[in-house]
Amino acid sequence: MSTNAVRGIDTSVAPVDMKFEIVVIPVSDVDRAKEFYAKLGWRLDADYDNGKDFRIIQFTPPGSGCSVIFGKNVTPAAPGSAQGMYLIVSDIQASRKELLDRGVQISEVFHNEGVYAGTDEPYLFGRVRVSGPDPKHDSYRSFASFRDPDGNGWLFQEITARLAGRLDPAATTFASVNDLASALRRAEAAHGEHEKRTGQRDANWPDWYAAYMVAEQAGTELPR
Repeated sequence: MSTNAVRGIDTSVAPVDMKFEIVVIPVSDVDRAKEFYAKLGWRLDADYDNGKDFRIIQFTPPGSGCSVIFGKNVTPAAPGSAQGMYLIVSDIQASRKELLDRGVQISEVFHNEGVYAGTDEPYLFGRVRVSGPDPKHDSYRSFASFRDPDGNGWLFQEITARLAGRLDPAATTFASVNDLASALRRAEAAHGEHEKRTGQRDANWPDWYAAYMVAEQAGTELPR
């Protein structure tokens, strides 16, 4: 019997969906922050001002199910104190270039080599930033960072294949056309290796592509 069952929780009942919706960002100048996040290319969902002592603005990054809000009397947190906010991208070089093209200052792409101590700004895998993307181009290992005008800290993290258990294997979704196109390119490259191994053209390639893309996203064993 599971611990939850002992505690009187019926583990046979599916849990209620809890979709993470909002991150609150503390800013000192609302209009300046609005200009910055619009410059990133994020969608402006709301700008409500009661004309007195309250204003709230909401932006959503492309392809994201979670939005950010900021404004006047929205949070007591100190401006710039929000750190380590991750934006997951499938192509970190292309994502970085897009921000540069928009006039946004962003770090070089970096990775770590298993070192957790150092003087660099901390991030998920440590403090020592090694220039360039992860040599093996493994998911979760390549980053780039930028800040908004108040110093709130954001990181791009490149993920092309999720670790097992991170997604529902029964559901495959793509956040954007770019994500879907990138997944198709990876499937194409892997399928090319598959045809080399078999020594023949695979006329059933659509099914192979589909199986590969579902397995890659779910973090299960990839077809060969």
